[in-house]
Amino acid sequence: MTFQKIGVLGGGAWGTALAYTAHAAGRNVKLWALESSVAEALSAGRGNPDFLPDVPLPKIDATNDLAEMADCDALLAVVPAQFARGVFEKLQDVIPADMPIALCAKGVERGSLKLMTDVVKETLPKARVAVLSGPSFAKDVALGLPTAVTLACPDRDMGEVWMQSIGRPEFRPYWSDDLIGAEIGGAVKNVLAIATGAVEGLGLGRSAHAALISRGYAEMVRLGVAMGAKADTLSGLCGLGDLVLTCSSSQSRNMSFGKALGEGKSPEEILSSRKAVTEGVATAPGIVSLAEQYDVRMPVCRTVNAVLNESMSMDEAISVLLDRPFKAEIMR
Repeated sequence: MTFQKIGVLGGGAWGTALAYTAHAAGRNVKLWALESSVAEALSAGRGNPDFLPDVPLPKIDATNDLAEMADCDALLAVVPAQFARGVFEKLQDVIPADMPIALCAKGVERGSLKLMTDVVKETLPKARVAVLSGPSFAKDVALGLPTAVTLACPDRDMGEVWMQSIGRPEFRPYWSDDLIGAEIGGAVKNVLAIATGAVEGLGLGRSAHAALISRGYAEMVRLGVAMGAKADTLSGLCGLGDLVLTCSSSQSRNMSFGKALGEGKSPEEILSSRKAVTEGVATAPGIVSLAEQYDVRMPVCRTVNAVLNESMSMDEAISVLLDRPFKAEIMR
């Protein structure tokens, strides 16, 4: 069994790449984009010059009308985390109550501290939820380059349907039943990528870069396990794999944001020059609040948030992290 018509919510780079993947896997695809220019360009076969420039794409049926999602068999939800609730609320009277929805955006809702699975449960309580997460740059996926991701779904049979529906040799989903692990890995890595980008921008060297990835991974595991995730999940594609990718290339919006910070630009200056959402910026306060709620040590994420939201300078941030007491290396 496969889903024959897949709807994609979101016309950014990642939503467009996933629409291409579903199309290449032989599915009928309908993409909803907020921006009329995106919908028009995709439907005309001009690709997505706004968010995924210079990538040739086939014609993808796109719309600005959420009502056109009603006849889809399943949805890939790629709306940025801070806007997801509003879109899901608008879908309440549009889609079948038990619609399969794979969450593909990563983050924590500001204010509520809800993961995206929690937001879906509150707005579309009967939806059958999965999470798609892992080391995957949108451009690589849209170019058909080999990629592997985690497809987390408590129902193994439903997970198999998703994998058969969007998987192909160049896009390999691996099943997991750990929704929380897939979500936490995807959210925390964006915050950590800002830190590793700052290291590069400051010229602190590859040794510091590796240290931040390692210690950041420990923070990810501590928070995930405290919230009910499996440590093994976070050692896989949606945790360590995604962390390594996002922290190792300026193709990552979060790492490039951190690099610009390290080079002396302000957060406001960087964000004002971008069209696409930099999820780590919006997610950092939520991750820090969750760390406090679960009594988890996350010094790297706390420092990133202090730079973004508490006027901490980069010099102060370096001192805060390097002047901490020496101790044993403990993952949890």
